[in-house]
Amino acid sequence: MQGFGALHRASTADGALNAKTKELIALGVAIAVRCDGCIAFHVHDALQAGASRAEIMETIGVAVLMGGGPALMYGCEAEEALQQFSAVEKM
Repeated sequence: MQGFGALHRASTADGALNAKTKELIALGVAIAVRCDGCIAFHVHDALQAGASRAEIMETIGVAVLMGGGPALMYGCEAEEALQQFSAVEKM
């Protein structure tokens, strides 16, 4: 787990792409491969990296395009996570 954590930190650090962009990519992949835990994790981290609701919603759209009908269902999971994390931030 420590190794995977180090890989995650290194992979999402600013480089040619900024951390926000990398988290949005990770979210799109998470939706396309249908990973519930990954979706919640990357919605949270995308918000923390400064992603807007509109950026996350467009990411969901691209993931659905690439993952088809099954990704549509997981895109809904991502939108629900977005709503939940956004509600917590407003408190």
